[in-house]
Amino acid sequence: MSTAITFSEYGAPEVLRLTEVTPPEPGPGQVRIRVRAASVNPLDLKIRSGLLAAKAPADFPVVPGLDAAGVVDAVGEGATATEGDEVLGATVGGSYGEYALLERPVAKPEALSWEVAASLVTVGRTAHRVLEQLGVQEGQTLLVHGAAGSVGVVAVQLAAARGITVVGTAAERDLERVTALGATAVRYGEGWAERVRAAAPQGVDFVFDASGAGVLAESVALTGDAGRVITIADLSAAQHGVRFSAGASDGAGEPLPELVRLTAAGKLAVPIWRTYPLAEAARAHTDLEARRNRGKAVLMP
Repeated sequence: MSTAITFSEYGAPEVLRLTEVTPPEPGPGQVRIRVRAASVNPLDLKIRSGLLAAKAPADFPVVPGLDAAGVVDAVGEGATATEGDEVLGATVGGSYGEYALLERPVAKPEALSWEVAASLVTVGRTAHRVLEQLGVQEGQTLLVHGAAGSVGVVAVQLAAARGITVVGTAAERDLERVTALGATAVRYGEGWAERVRAAAPQGVDFVFDASGAGVLAESVALTGDAGRVITIADLSAAQHGVRFSAGASDGAGEPLPELVRLTAAGKLAVPIWRTYPLAEAARAHTDLEARRNRGKAVLMP
């Protein structure tokens, strides 16, 4: 037996419990890892709370979590890693446990800490996917809402590296940090659209909403075209004619190996805010819901 965080009903963070479970067995193409770090993502909170139950009802009990990094200890037929390899990737069946399954493990370079390795997966893939879906090109202007958040931070860096002019909205306390990433930082809150127009007199070509802060109507007005706005966080997207982006990349290939290389080379930063023992997953969820974090929260089994 092993331990994992599970929940058997929707609710507040307190529904998360440390329980005994049977370690999962890898199927064809899968590897099982002894988890060294598991990232906590906003989607985990939405699933636990029941916010997404209508679209994707849970099959209780649920082991939460999307991403993990660890050491391979069992392999399925045709797997691309071997026992003892240090790897990271998206999990099958949850990551908040001592063991997890990966379908497409990516080798973890020595230069990457376990915390960063686990934290890069979903935020990196999401930022890359949305930039590809928007089709923003060098010389154009991109507005990123939530530029100091985990996905926003990566999106700003990837876009700036491509020669895209980036404007990023953030809280007052995070403006300097967003500027350091290569964006023109704008304080969010009432009047944000006017401040963006002043910061980007050339106009805004595309908008990436990673905040879900009710900014879609004005974002569409800024670009003049709902097709130039994508959100990953605002469930009212359809009301504004805006695309809600979720899931895998649209034919863009698997970006994770390249994101890993960039991060290991120091060309992409994924800020880590705090680590927690596995048993304190509920506290991690509480901290994220209260927006206390300034970077990724990571569980360390």
